[in-house]
Amino acid sequence: MDHLVLTVIAEDQPGLVERLAGCVANHGGNWLESRMARMAGQFAGIVRVDVPAEAHGGLIKDLEALSAQGIRVQLAASGSEPGGRFTSIRLELVGNDRPGIVRDITRVLAEQGVNLESLLTEVAPAPMSGELLFTAEALLAVPETLPLEQLQARLETLADDLMVELNLRAED
Repeated sequence: MDHLVLTVIAEDQPGLVERLAGCVANHGGNWLESRMARMAGQFAGIVRVDVPAEAHGGLIKDLEALSAQGIRVQLAASGSEPGGRFTSIRLELVGNDRPGIVRDITRVLAEQGVNLESLLTEVAPAPMSGELLFTAEALLAVPETLPLEQLQARLETLADDLMVELNLRAED
């Protein structure tokens, strides 16, 4: 069995995941993990599956055929896990929305050699004022060679500049 990663995007519709899962199952594949969400009327996801090597051609053909139903799927072989040793850290951020917050935070993380494992963001009205608040929750893979205090200090400096509240905590 070979691990494959599928990305899918389509206008949200009932049965979309069932059609994707059917393609995988029809080729002897096993659905291992996924992250999926509906956003702005679109449905997007990423899926990791195991499929016998001899079934790749048929699976690719069936996934491409889904485009006739408005479902776009890309397929890639799974990659290797990053080398080195990492500590899992949860980052939480809340602040007034403004363009560039994600860019600025991810730039600092990249400069420090931190890998972004997952990221959830949202912009919503604040409960009392109705101002737009940006919230982010991320799971970070921090190299064990990077002192956590150094990362914290760098992010806190940025948080002051962005006028956001930022919290880091070890992931259990």
